[in-house]
Amino acid sequence: MVTHLTTSDFKQKVFNYEQNQEWKFEGDKPCVIDFYADWCAPCRMVAPILEELSEEYAGKVDIYKVNTEEEQELAAVFGIQSIPSLLFVPLKGQPQMALGALPKETFKRAFKEVLNVE
Repeated sequence: MVTHLTTSDFKQKVFNYEQNQEWKFEGDKPCVIDFYADWCAPCRMVAPILEELSEEYAGKVDIYKVNTEEEQELAAVFGIQSIPSLLFVPLKGQPQMALGALPKETFKRAFKEVLNVE
């Protein structure tokens, strides 16, 4: 299931940018964060793909959504200029950002290559 994050949820589950200067992932499994807006057509195209992936990778990857209209501070912290912006966060190492609506196969490849999840 895809989970919507508020700024406070994000600080608990992903990264507390107020306490840490360096990247420190707070989660217990890799995650993908979809920065989106309700009015964005490409964002609406990605949504059902993320729902499918959340079921296929249940227990292996957390899939989160951040509404950039409601969570403007969070969008600003990550310098979100265009949406959808997708942040792939591995358990160890630095997160990687991808821009635009990605097809399902690209997500699966990123899960394998960036998140080390199959």
